[in-house]
Amino acid sequence: MAAKDTAREVGRRAAGHPWFHLLSRAGLAARGVLYLLIGWLALLIAAGHGGTEADKQGALRAIADRPGGWAVLCLLAAGFAGLALWQFAEALYGRPLPQGRRKRMRLPAAFRGLTYAAGCAGTIGFLFGLGHTSSDQQSRALSARAMAEPGGRWAVLAVGAGFVVWGVVTLVNAGRRAFRDELATDEMGTVAHWIVQPLGMVGNVARGLIGGAVGAFLAYAAISFEPDRAQGLDGVLREFAATPAGGWGMAVIALGVVTFGLYSFCEVRWRKVEAVEPQDDRPPGA
Repeated sequence: MAAKDTAREVGRRAAGHPWFHLLSRAGLAARGVLYLLIGWLALLIAAGHGGTEADKQGALRAIADRPGGWAVLCLLAAGFAGLALWQFAEALYGRPLPQGRRKRMRLPAAFRGLTYAAGCAGTIGFLFGLGHTSSDQQSRALSARAMAEPGGRWAVLAVGAGFVVWGVVTLVNAGRRAFRDELATDEMGTVAHWIVQPLGMVGNVARGLIGGAVGAFLAYAAISFEPDRAQGLDGVLREFAATPAGGWGMAVIALGVVTFGLYSFCEVRWRKVEAVEPQDDRPPGA
């Protein structure tokens, strides 16, 4: 037990170090760059220009095609590694929010950590020539592979339902402006409040709509037993163009993605990144 307590204390100290906080903020900047690029690619597609997929792979490809792109990709990979470590630290030690040690607060941080770790691995794979398939192809391939296994169809349905729930929660929290709880609002001036709040609301609404749509397509693919119905980020964005709003529908969502990228840069400055086991009125994990 002593060794376990010592390891936990060392981890807590590392998570509280200013360099760790700097790495977390660098990760938020990397996330902002990625969202800006994806949104920009989607805007180009909505306007009838460019054939690159509006997803992570398309964004990485756009970076790689520029001078110094390899170095930028390395920085993005490091940024996503920082995001993953930060979220794992919050899952272990608690979030810098009221009642931040409760499981309902820490478990989502663990899932986000896994997501960012996968993003880091994907970026590293891209650097070494792996994983160049689009999000649509990956989604369909994974769905087909899962549905070929016993109970896989229900697993895909559960994942799809999870995305739908996440999308709905994100939309509700955007309307409630719950994202403000994660920001050091007392350090903001009046102008910053006027800028950050609309960016957070619009950006999170776009994320919620996209996440919910991805989940709906996954669920439909599972219910109909047709893996090809599954859609990744690029496919979902293009589906908005198939609505009565046409290209304008896709353009609006693309602007929302760009807005979330801008909001991520606001988080670089004002996001609370100190995973320090805040005081709680209940025992840990309650």
